[in-house]
Amino acid sequence: MENREQLEQHLQEIKVWEKDQKDLWFWEKLGRIPFKLLDKMTPTFIQNKIALLVDELGNYIQSGGKYLISEQAMMQKIRNHSSTQHILTIADIGQIPLEDMITLSDQLQNERVKFATVQGASTGFGGIFTLAIDIPVILGTALKTLQEIAMIHGYDPNDKMERIFIVKCLQFTSADIVGKEAILQELSTMNSTKKASDNMISQLQGWQEVFYTYRDQLGWKKLFQMIPIAGMVFGAYANKGMIQDVAETGIMLYRKRRIYEKLNELEC
Repeated sequence: MENREQLEQHLQEIKVWEKDQKDLWFWEKLGRIPFKLLDKMTPTFIQNKIALLVDELGNYIQSGGKYLISEQAMMQKIRNHSSTQHILTIADIGQIPLEDMITLSDQLQNERVKFATVQGASTGFGGIFTLAIDIPVILGTALKTLQEIAMIHGYDPNDKMERIFIVKCLQFTSADIVGKEAILQELSTMNSTKKASDNMISQLQGWQEVFYTYRDQLGWKKLFQMIPIAGMVFGAYANKGMIQDVAETGIMLYRKRRIYEKLNELEC
């Protein structure tokens, strides 16, 4: 198992990553500007699909709904790729070496990015008519990816607080510099007190904004995906980038939690 020095080194890498996120603000804002134009050009049936997804995201926070992954299948995958043999529960996964978590996370990210790229290209082929299919699929892929990342780090995505953490990861991916700093502060106190947890639940009463901000991140990428055939290229690029960012955010924020817990265990 890793020692304190190794854990501190990994923690420092995460802190560097968090600092780098602030430099993305300008490009993120630039990418969102054309989405106002996209809203005007989007047919009613796509607007209705988006409204339906807002409701589904709320249901996910409350109960997990259809977006919950297969716990047993994911646990078997972790057993197959971990150096630790005796993994019976999700809590047991939290005890595997951090290097195993890193390897599993990297493998998962590569798999999901490849899937999103192919899916974006296939729905981009039909332009605006298949965009209504693409948006719910990419949201489902993002939620599934974050749940799997949670399990890799020993956290149960069936738990409501983990679902809130996952939605916060989505929000972080598309937030500006002020939003990112606020979310990092919220997540750092998530498990410290019941009051902190209650505050996060209260903040997510306005979870519609989370989804619209997340959708807004697509910006000009989805605008070009509306062009039939040419949308294949833009769809593949947009979905690849989105899932790559979502997976990276989930990996870093869940890894940070696990490192702090391992450090606390070393002090006991």
